[in-house]
Amino acid sequence: MTQQQAFAGRPVYVVDGARTPFLKAKGKPGPFTAANLAVAAGRRLLDRQPFSPDLFDEVIMGCVMPGPEEANIARTIALRLNCKERVPAWTVQRNCASGMQALDCAAHNIASGRSDLILAGGVEAMSHAPVLLNEKMVRWLADWMRARSFGARMKALSQLRGGHFKPVIGLLCGLTDHTVGLNMGQTAENLAYRFKISRERMDAFAVQSHQRLARAQDENFLNEIEVIYDTRGHFYDADDGLRRDSDVAKLAKLKPVFDRHYGMVTAANSAQVTDGAALLVLASEAAVEKHKLPVMGRIVDAAWAGLNPAEMGLGPAHAMAQILQHRKMKPSDIDYWEINEAFATQVLACREAWMDSAYCKKELGWRKAVGEIDNERLNVDGGGVSLGHPVGASGARIVLHLLSVLERTKSKQGIASLCIGGGQGGAMLLERP
Repeated sequence: MTQQQAFAGRPVYVVDGARTPFLKAKGKPGPFTAANLAVAAGRRLLDRQPFSPDLFDEVIMGCVMPGPEEANIARTIALRLNCKERVPAWTVQRNCASGMQALDCAAHNIASGRSDLILAGGVEAMSHAPVLLNEKMVRWLADWMRARSFGARMKALSQLRGGHFKPVIGLLCGLTDHTVGLNMGQTAENLAYRFKISRERMDAFAVQSHQRLARAQDENFLNEIEVIYDTRGHFYDADDGLRRDSDVAKLAKLKPVFDRHYGMVTAANSAQVTDGAALLVLASEAAVEKHKLPVMGRIVDAAWAGLNPAEMGLGPAHAMAQILQHRKMKPSDIDYWEINEAFATQVLACREAWMDSAYCKKELGWRKAVGEIDNERLNVDGGGVSLGHPVGASGARIVLHLLSVLERTKSKQGIASLCIGGGQGGAMLLERP
């Protein structure tokens, strides 16, 4: 099942963008909440625009787990960025592709003529994911609050057991598909089994991701990153999940995480749990001309696909195939690709699926194999395995960075895509003017 979303009508331009460094979760809440991350990136982005923030028609943000004080986090961000009260703001949630969904919504509103200037993107502070009371404790607390007399309270206390104190880890719940009873890592194991992807290939891909990110940092390819500062005067200017000493021999010593007896997916060949934000300014042609805005590129097309949740990592293969089919294109027509690295095996499986004629015929409805994605044009500056995957932000990050890659290489077209927990895939076709 697929949903094709060509942007019929006015062209949609990306004129600028910025993101925070992606900061690896280190076992406790990180230095920034989600709203603070988005504001930190957005403030620098808006300061360099030739128009005032109150000229935005709307603000759209993707976020999966906003904090309890961040209800409709897009509105919180908009007001703190001085977009003024009149600018409406709304938040979208499509799991791992929430940031891309925000861009999709913005692009449709510009293409249809409803809007001319939109601030859109995504944010996630995964280290701040909630730790919750379990249902037993919630029920006990309800009984305790109803107890008025000393005797009633003593009776309630006598019913309190150790199991009442067992916490519910919000992040683990969020990374589990309860409809099929599998966490995301287990769905990645399914792909490794289906396409016979070895542990060595996964680890080699992970090492490549770190090597490419290291080169990108050394050669200043990540110019979309804005330096951010915490309240203690510390600054953060680079993705801190990079492991420069990563090699296949070291990774081979790690034990599987999701299937401890027979699995191959480890913490090192999976995306890192990370905090981060990415924001983009989208504009119509009229807004570009009115404010004399530079143009990074154009959002040409988008597609959303549904598939078996137990194989959710194949979502990009489905969504990207729809774009190629709709545009009558082949893989060689695309100059560069960004496929979010939820797991090394997941990206490898998407490549394998496109070269498997049986899979393409049965699952994608093609008459033959889609074709090969050139590894040298895929995630050329690293990805989620090395720099992290803050789920609400990654969809916006890969679009922003792909536009930067197209500019740097003087190339024309690229596709950005993600797999989505719950069995979906999203993709965007971008074009450099």
